[in-house]
Amino acid sequence: MASSVGCEHYVRRCLLKAPCCGKLYVCRLCHDAEENHQMDRFKVREVQCSECQTVQQAQHTCQQCHVLFGDYYCDICHLFDKDKQQYHCQDCGICRIGPQDKYFHCDKCNLCLSVNLQGNHKCVENVSRQNCPVCMEDIHTSRIEAHVLPCGHLLHNTCFDDMVKMGAYRCPLCMHSAFNMDDRWFNIDLEISQSPMPTEYQGISTKIVCNDCQAHCTVRFHVLGMKCSNCGSYNTAQEGGLIQQPEPDTEAETDTEPELHEAPTQH
Repeated sequence: MASSVGCEHYVRRCLLKAPCCGKLYVCRLCHDAEENHQMDRFKVREVQCSECQTVQQAQHTCQQCHVLFGDYYCDICHLFDKDKQQYHCQDCGICRIGPQDKYFHCDKCNLCLSVNLQGNHKCVENVSRQNCPVCMEDIHTSRIEAHVLPCGHLLHNTCFDDMVKMGAYRCPLCMHSAFNMDDRWFNIDLEISQSPMPTEYQGISTKIVCNDCQAHCTVRFHVLGMKCSNCGSYNTAQEGGLIQQPEPDTEAETDTEPELHEAPTQH
């Protein structure tokens, strides 16, 4: 419910006049939830003051009662909000929550990322133009920070946290491990060493493909996991059925007496 201090999305003291339908809404998100079309915030030209109800050109301060519409205002995005150290990224084309010196714009990913990822992440071209594979909501314009997986794909930070809490560890898009799994692989090694397979399954192998390094290999079968012989990951998938290793060759016993040789004659 709109009020003089905004909505559930933003803290502001004005309503936006939607350029598409002429209706007044606190923000584009409120508009899009009510209407069967979306508001283009870049085309907003007029706002209504929530204090004196004066309709006027979009600006930082009401021309009539001089109330500040928002601590932060961007005249490109027409974003009014409380101070969150926002900044407008020209390359992203939208405002981001800052502070600006904590972020950089990755040209290939086409997204602002935390500075600790600069030169330390796998780039996927225009990856931010895809929806989050967990919630299927937009990532590029989201107010929630993006989390970059080792494979380069993006999730919302909150979606990544929910995924980890549920015990999932693979990227929903490519199945690559979503974080460092060395400790987990070590524990599986221990479990396998302490849990031998039944006699009838000993010596059984199977073909696998690794989701982490994409190697194809043949390894010993175990119900607790099949370890990639190339990178050591247990993030693998079985290809085909079980393979019975051939028994070692043994010579058949016969009833033939062994040939006897006389000892050499001494002279």
